[in-house]
Amino acid sequence: MRERILVTSALPYANGPLHVGHIAGAYLPADTYVRYKRLEGADILYVGGTDEHGTAIEIKALKDGVTPRELVDFYYEDMKTDFKNLGISYDNFSRTSLPVHHKTSQDFFLKILKNGHIERKTVTQAFCPKCNMFLADRYVEGTCPACSAPDQKGNQCEVCGKVLEPIELIDPKCITCGTTPEVKDTFQWFIKLGDFQDELEVWMKSNKHWRPNVVNFCLNWIKEGLQDRAITRDLQWGIKVPLEEGKDKVLYVWFEAVIGYVSSTKEWAEKQGKPDAWKDYWLDSKIVHFIGKDNIPFHAIMWPAFLLGYGEYEGRKWKLPYDVPANEYLNIGGKKTSTSRNWAIWLGDFLKDFPPDYLRYYLTSVAPESKDSDFLWEEFQKRINDELNDIIGNFVHRSITFAYNNFDGKIPALNRALLDDDDNEAIKNMQEVGKRVGDLITVFKMKDALKEVVSFAKSCNRYFDKKEPWKLVKSDKEKAGNTIYISLELAKTLSMVLNPFLPFSTEKMLKELGLGKFVWSDSAKLLLKSGKEISKPEPIFSKVPDEEIKRQIQKLENPAPMKKTLVKKEATPMIPFDEFQKLDIRTGKIVSVEDHPKADKLYVMKIDVGEERTIVAGIKSYYKKEELVGKKIVAICNLEPATIRGIKSEAMLLAADDGKLVALLEADKEMKTGAKIR
Repeated sequence: MRERILVTSALPYANGPLHVGHIAGAYLPADTYVRYKRLEGADILYVGGTDEHGTAIEIKALKDGVTPRELVDFYYEDMKTDFKNLGISYDNFSRTSLPVHHKTSQDFFLKILKNGHIERKTVTQAFCPKCNMFLADRYVEGTCPACSAPDQKGNQCEVCGKVLEPIELIDPKCITCGTTPEVKDTFQWFIKLGDFQDELEVWMKSNKHWRPNVVNFCLNWIKEGLQDRAITRDLQWGIKVPLEEGKDKVLYVWFEAVIGYVSSTKEWAEKQGKPDAWKDYWLDSKIVHFIGKDNIPFHAIMWPAFLLGYGEYEGRKWKLPYDVPANEYLNIGGKKTSTSRNWAIWLGDFLKDFPPDYLRYYLTSVAPESKDSDFLWEEFQKRINDELNDIIGNFVHRSITFAYNNFDGKIPALNRALLDDDDNEAIKNMQEVGKRVGDLITVFKMKDALKEVVSFAKSCNRYFDKKEPWKLVKSDKEKAGNTIYISLELAKTLSMVLNPFLPFSTEKMLKELGLGKFVWSDSAKLLLKSGKEISKPEPIFSKVPDEEIKRQIQKLENPAPMKKTLVKKEATPMIPFDEFQKLDIRTGKIVSVEDHPKADKLYVMKIDVGEERTIVAGIKSYYKKEELVGKKIVAICNLEPATIRGIKSEAMLLAADDGKLVALLEADKEMKTGAKIR
């Protein structure tokens, strides 16, 4: 039976662009793991989405002068685009503002409440007398009572990781107006985490395969005693508490956000036309949550508590996480990434300047798996130039180039009778490297796995250099053919084992070898067909010049001022009715359609609008000629004629355009041609 795995990456807040620190922590390692497991043949599903509720969203929207809905709509599309451009291969990328998520979160709340693990409590809460409102977590800033770090939000200290309540902060201030808040009584609902203390401790101690930093963090938390935690807030933007007495409150984002993994899986199942398929992944699979270390308590303690508190679903228990590989932080130039201080390398900016695989390679090579690591532009250049270009790219390119130039652009034959010890050792290494790399990826050691790939590439270069085919081809072409055949097989294997890390580049490598889709076990096989033509090789990678690195360092140290990331679209200007009446809009029919002699995307059409007119229209990408002849249309007939690529166009067709499709307008009833539209 195929191994079934559900993989998630932490839901990023939809209140700002992604930076390289986000990618190194939760997204790139997850994608590498997922790509490998797919190639290995696992039944693996990768889901995620944007976290769109909570005070962080409200505060950012207030700052940008937009509504929370406008803010999250913008950043959902922005992040979705960045993830796609980087090759993060989600099966479903959802969002927590969708109805499926609201319904799922409310179901969790009601079920845990019914099972007696949630209770209503009167609480003292920060209240701003000037703003006349209770202040939820991030609306309050102050000094952390545990480590004395200044400027910390009232939900969690970013320095020591302690989870906080706003009223615990020293010298608290309302972030909206700067007023020192008062403390007033209100009520909230709390989940009783202590109900699960013993069960969570036993479960945590059984997770011998987890990273020690995650297990130790959780056991220390549990040792201190799990306290009741509020799971509702006094906010306007969010998921409404599904109770009449709580109709003015919302579910706290840290409670409902992790439920987004379930709702994203449900959305995926609906899209597949199999609405119950989500259950297989949540009730009968390995579940792996990729996160940054700041998310450990929410994923490794609270989320399992929610699943335990829910109880059975249709007679089956929810699966607790199989693993929660949490990465440490990626700093930038020796300093912690800071959005507020504009000290970051933004993903969208990076991808405008470099290929996505350059970032994937470098971030994996410095992955903060066990301790904080650093993004250094000089180190980035060195890794790309010395390893990716000179070692990996060089071997693949020189092998294919030699075959192309010396064997008529074809894969040479392999004569097994002529194989020597060096050949056999190279083949043996090729047959074993896939297992070495795969075993490391399986236990989330992406950095070590990539080192194994680089080590293999070095051995490939050593083999090529030792065999000296440039000399051998002059004295014994058959032996030279053996060397090049084996080198091409090594290049094939190198491309395959590198694929989970660098999907874009390795696709090109395999294409040059005449290969397409493959499975992981293919990396250990001699697959190439002697005599098969290969493509003319092109360099896969290029070196990063010193001037570009200097430019990037200058851009980092002297960043442009942060712009508002969302700008409202200006309203379409209004026009007087008498201006509209000047338009001569008529029904008509297309009489004939021809290709424009000087433009690939244009048609030249004759239309009948009560009289014959010629129209030049750019709709060739959307309609075939036979679809248009006889079609009823709507046209504006009193525009000034325009000469388009040498042909006069005497009217304009009306069409709807959503950016992807164009649809011609027509009357919904049979009418004579030339009828006026008013």
